[in-house]
Amino acid sequence: MSWQERIVTDPAVCHGKACIRGTRIPVSVVLDNLAAGLSPDEIVRSYPSLTPEDVRAAVSYAAELARERILDLPAAS
Repeated sequence: MSWQERIVTDPAVCHGKACIRGTRIPVSVVLDNLAAGLSPDEIVRSYPSLTPEDVRAAVSYAAELARERILDLPAAS
C-alpha cells in the first residue's frame, strides 16, 4: 500500500488540504491525534470512516514530507 492510494487533495474539499480519500478528514487531524497519544485503533473508533490502513497512509505521507522539506531545528545541547 502506498500513501498515494489513500491521500488526496481537492480544492473544493477542506480548502485543498490533504485528506483521507473518500472522507473530509484532513491528514493533519490523524497526525494530531497520533501526536496526542491516541492509538490507531482509538482514532478509527473516533472516526469510523477511517481504517487502520488510512492511519498508516497518513504517517507515510508525513514521512515523505519530512524527507522533502528541510526545517531549521534547534541544535542539540
